[in-house]
Amino acid sequence: MKPSSRKLPVVLAIGGHDPGGGAGIQADIEAVGANGCHCSTAITCLTLQDSCNVQAVMPLPAEQVIAQAETVLKDCQVSVIKIGLLGDAVIAHAIADLLQEHENIPVVLDPVLAAGGGTPLATESLLSAIRQQLLPLCTLITPNSPEARRLAPHEETLEQCAHALLKSGTEHVLITGTHEQSDRVTNRLYDKTGLLNQADWQRLPGEYHGSGCTLAAAIAANMASGKDLIEAVNSAQQYTWKSLRDGFRSGRCQSLPDRLQRHSNQPET
Repeated sequence: MKPSSRKLPVVLAIGGHDPGGGAGIQADIEAVGANGCHCSTAITCLTLQDSCNVQAVMPLPAEQVIAQAETVLKDCQVSVIKIGLLGDAVIAHAIADLLQEHENIPVVLDPVLAAGGGTPLATESLLSAIRQQLLPLCTLITPNSPEARRLAPHEETLEQCAHALLKSGTEHVLITGTHEQSDRVTNRLYDKTGLLNQADWQRLPGEYHGSGCTLAAAIAANMASGKDLIEAVNSAQQYTWKSLRDGFRSGRCQSLPDRLQRHSNQPET
């Protein structure tokens, strides 16, 4: 069979493995593919988790994580690097060293600090590594509001959190509002000049496993496809909202609605 001459932009997703398939690397693969790109991966950690919560995180040795990523970077023309669950501070420091060697590649960081069920996934040493080592190397970070407050614990408002994170070196901050007590979900994108963009979305009932992974991966794919940052963020939000609206429950978690976590592999139109 003759090989196809079709070329897709490549996103390198670095993150944890979810056996249930709703979050982590599998969510990244689905979102990147649905947004017109190819997803290569490097696994940071194995997890024990279901559609309700994470029971355990088992980080891989940092040298194994870096070896996976370097193999992809040597073989593929990676357009964007997307980072999710890190596992521990040693891995975070190693990834920071890797990013410095590939500083021409944009980086999207989803700082996964806790599971949807509440299990903490980041120690203080990992938080420190994110602030000091990774944020200065990021094009965009996508914390939800609790993550933004944890990364900038001395600030009173989410806007102040955004500015504190920007002072740490990241170029842009997208703070998502799904955890706020509001009728609609408001997501705000900031750069050093202030608020760049704001989007309001109908709040869907229940809770959704892997929504943050999906959003960040979709943004990375849109960036890899050549969209400017605001367009990439807006398109990814639309894709993520539709994916959550049309998803289904794959597990038995009775606290969650029937529409849960499964995303179509076909691009949204």
